[in-house]
Amino acid sequence: VEAVHLIADGKAPRIPQPKEGATYEGIQKKENAEISWDQPAAALHNWIRGHDKVPGAWTTINGQVVTFYGSSLLDASVPAGQELTIKGALRAGLVTKNGLVVFGNDGKMVLVRNLQFEDGKMIPASKYFSADETTALEFTEEEKKIAEDIR
Repeated sequence: VEAVHLIADGKAPRIPQPKEGATYEGIQKKENAEISWDQPAAALHNWIRGHDKVPGAWTTINGQVVTFYGSSLLDASVPAGQELTIKGALRAGLVTKNGLVVFGNDGKMVLVRNLQFEDGKMIPASKYFSADETTALEFTEEEKKIAEDIR
């Protein structure tokens, strides 16, 4: 109660906080979030998960920076999939129907569900090899009318 009254009366002491011992670490930067592949699967998963959503853990695939989102440890037999070479990885990743499977230096697996490219486009990791395919969106007559009304 006394402290509240001192503040209300404008008589509370003001002691500046010393800079010595301050431990504030600035906001994580994208350039510091690159994935180091020479570590166990659990460490890879924690790195990806720890940088999910900002700034996003990233690596280079086919000369392009690709950011990984939505990882989980995969405790099963190696799934069937299409191989994907990842710069610095000890073993090629696998694009499967559930996502991108990457391997730690312990041989265990991490499943990554989403990938984001440098241009901001995000896709399910399972669609990596079909990402360049585009399909034309076709409206029904009713949808065309709604679109026209909205315009």
